Amino acid sequence: MEPAASRRVELVLPMSTVVLVAAAVGIMAAFWAIGDTFLVVFVGIFLAFVFEYPVRYVMARTRMSRGLAATVTVLGTALAVTVLLLLLLVPLVGSARDYLQELPSVVEDLRATDELSWLGDSGAAGNVQDGAEQISVSIPDAISGLLGIAGTFFGVFLAGFTILFVCLFLLTDVANLKRSLASVLMPGDEERWLPVWERVTETISRWAIGVVVIATIAGVIQGTTAWLLGSSYAIALGLIAGLLDMIPNIGATIAGFILVPTVWAEEGVTAAIIMLAVVLLYQQFENNVLTPKIQGKAVQLSAFFIIVAVTLFGALLGVLGALTAVPLAATIQIFVQELTKARREQVAVAKTAPIA
Repeated sequence: MEPAASRRVELVLPMSTVVLVAAAVGIMAAFWAIGDTFLVVFVGIFLAFVFEYPVRYVMARTRMSRGLAATVTVLGTALAVTVLLLLLLVPLVGSARDYLQELPSVVEDLRATDELSWLGDSGAAGNVQDGAEQISVSIPDAISGLLGIAGTFFGVFLAGFTILFVCLFLLTDVANLKRSLASVLMPGDEERWLPVWERVTETISRWAIGVVVIATIAGVIQGTTAWLLGSSYAIALGLIAGLLDMIPNIGATIAGFILVPTVWAEEGVTAAIIMLAVVLLYQQFENNVLTPKIQGKAVQLSAFFIIVAVTLFGALLGVLGALTAVPLAATIQIFVQELTKARREQVAVAKTAPIA
């Protein structure tokens, strides 16, 4: 039996496609090589989108020029944040460090409570104990290194300075960037793509400002509740609740799994039930009152895509990626919606047309 004849397959690629793929690979390689610097620039650009609407508000209320309004808004916010850090950083981080150092004893106290004695000494409880001991050793040491930041002060100052002025210069020059973008767009495309810029800006700005406000409210309410119930770790628990609340969908639930057992171990089952009730009621209040009032419809993503975005961007950019996953995913959605708008209109017309 004769072997089958081999066939030659040719793949023809336009030179523009080859150049585009090569450029994309080169850009990704460059980002990988300058990872830390890329993160600094990314944060600066992201903050520029966050500050866009506050800058416009200052311009409207004071009649300042864009450059002056951007300078006042950004530098004023940076000064206020610096003062708050000087006043609150040491007590807040110190409280969190003390809580994490005492975490193994908190877990041990919880395992020894009469209410849980019927569970026995399970393997899961032992794993939790081991994890608590590892956390109590590693994280507080990292926090102590953060507080003793004098050795890397110049690096931190340089990164903060770069982020601040990337943000400031982008805000100041945004009108010129829009004109540059309009100059390369064909007639008709300008009316299509410049509004997309506005939608992206509004999405990122409203989301970021809303997240900070809501997280602050979450931390204050839940930390105050822990303090009223007698917890000696109230400040740390409030800080943990506020930070985790910034992670969409799952952050508040994770905070509940930390706050309730801690209060249980310290003050007993009655206090834990009260803490659980406050956590659940606050989540409903946040989801149905705070978020619609503060953020409105800034981000219109399903819960599934939010979880996927948090997972993927968290893997790519770490904690920063998890915190910025929602506006980044919403930005991608805006561009996809615009690119598929004509197609969706054609499909809608086809579905409503009478069948011949």
